[in-house]
Amino acid sequence: MLTPQTLKSEIAATAAALVVEEGLEYGPAKRRAVKQMALPARTELPGNEELEDAVREYIALFCADTQPAELAALRELALVWMERLVQFRPHLGGAVWHGTATRLSDIYIQLFCDDPKSAEIALIEHNVDYEPRTVTGFTGDSVEALSLRSVCKPLNETVGVHLMVYDHDDLRGALRPDAKGRTPRGDLAAVKKLLNPQPGASDT
Repeated sequence: MLTPQTLKSEIAATAAALVVEEGLEYGPAKRRAVKQMALPARTELPGNEELEDAVREYIALFCADTQPAELAALRELALVWMERLVQFRPHLGGAVWHGTATRLSDIYIQLFCDDPKSAEIALIEHNVDYEPRTVTGFTGDSVEALSLRSVCKPLNETVGVHLMVYDHDDLRGALRPDAKGRTPRGDLAAVKKLLNPQPGASDT
């Protein structure tokens, strides 16, 4: 009989393969893993931290030769968009920031605006095609997300870039360390540092 923790670890391992190989987000990957394993719908799921650990293990086992270059290409593309939107205090989060992204991962950038409509106006002025939608933000409240597609030439892929629009005041809580003591997102200078690491510096 599997213990609940062993079962959660197996779900995490199955979900990790879906995240890496199909580019699924964590929530859908966990639900698909439960279906694939023919488990009851109410089966207790692993947490996002446990799934992130499983994703790192999967990448180390199966993608160690390709993932670093893919991650660097996505960080370069994120930097392009952060520089374009620098007046909105952009911060990179998600897998591209934490180092678990592959060529199928989307880019998540949080913008901290004095006027919530200003970022959207900037995209319109630059003739950028985007799709506005409402998502749950890191504060637990609904925030506007401006989703667009951007070509990543080194990967020969069109990558989803999601700009989450926050109020300037939310920036204070945005940099509180996560459960692992890491900074959950980074500004322009922090992303540049990831792309040009100092000797001995570890990834985020």
